[in-house]
Amino acid sequence: MTPMGYVLILLAAVCWGLIGPVAKLAFREGMEPLEVAFWRAALGGVLFGAHAAWRRSGRVAREHLGVLVAFGLVGVTLFYGAYQLAVEQGGAALASVLLYTAPAWVAGMGVLWLGERLTPAKLVALGMTVLGVVGVALGGSAEVRPSVSAVGWGLVSGLAYALYYLFGKRYFERYDPALLYAYALPVGAVGLLPWVSFSAKTPVAWGALLGLVGVSTYLAYLLYAEGLKRVEATRASIVATLEPVVAAVLAYVWWGERFGPLQYVGAGLILAAVVVAVQGGRVSPRTERGAR
Repeated sequence: MTPMGYVLILLAAVCWGLIGPVAKLAFREGMEPLEVAFWRAALGGVLFGAHAAWRRSGRVAREHLGVLVAFGLVGVTLFYGAYQLAVEQGGAALASVLLYTAPAWVAGMGVLWLGERLTPAKLVALGMTVLGVVGVALGGSAEVRPSVSAVGWGLVSGLAYALYYLFGKRYFERYDPALLYAYALPVGAVGLLPWVSFSAKTPVAWGALLGLVGVSTYLAYLLYAEGLKRVEATRASIVATLEPVVAAVLAYVWWGERFGPLQYVGAGLILAAVVVAVQGGRVSPRTERGAR
């Protein structure tokens, strides 16, 4: 473990924290949430495809293509789309916090579908997450008043992101993650296409899109993957929970978003639940070298 490893993980968290605030800039320039999600997936697929070709990462075996298509539709189409809708309807800070219900979803799916034991740590993490979501949903301020749909899309994004863990546990060690994203991101873009209304884009809108693709998707992946070479996965996952803090600060500075007192308590419970889940042995999806 080296200090540089922590710096790299922290920089990756900052890159991810930019997603919501920068997406709001694209919305202000006339783009719809699902169009932002589409371009992020489509252009991200180009970057990861070039990366995989440069590294000569090979190809995905034919028997795994069906699973990879399913991952693209759930882990990209549903996840990217739901997250952007949550940002539009509830704000960048709210969406980022609700995304971090993912470890609780993972723990719940492990117990219900995989026959895993419900350990005290998992039970505590699940309880803290539920209470946190209630606090975030019922609290409010003049700037952030979450609607049912905003909370719903935020929870859907957390659920979809949780599936990164189940997919990543099996395939990210078998293939170069960049190769998997070179396949999955274009599939996800195609899945979004029927619901996209394309708009004329200003230079500012294109700048926001390129920032989301180049910084918050591709660069964040490179930083996090490099950081994992220097920091053990559990510690890296905890450091990465600074992402919603970054998102909340930027959302306040750029867009005037401010949680009410109960929402701050709820957000704190959700992030603390991540630490409990990770320390209790259930890793966060981030530890599987996943991009976002």
